[in-house]
Amino acid sequence: MATNGEWLTVRDAAKLSGYDPEHIRRLVREDKIKARKFSIVWMVDRKSLLAYLDKAQAMGEKRGRKPEK
Repeated sequence: MATNGEWLTVRDAAKLSGYDPEHIRRLVREDKIKARKFSIVWMVDRKSLLAYLDKAQAMGEKRGRKPEK
């Protein structure tokens, strides 16, 4: 599917981010990244994804499960 670079397929968003496609879908459902349905294909907003990735990287070690003491 040809796009103007603003929209990515879930598969392309997964490749760009390094996340699993199901994780991308979860981020969409949780309104953490923007997406839109074009016909039968869900497309992810590139700017929204890149902003999320920047935010996640800035959090660095704060992300994820914490080790038990």
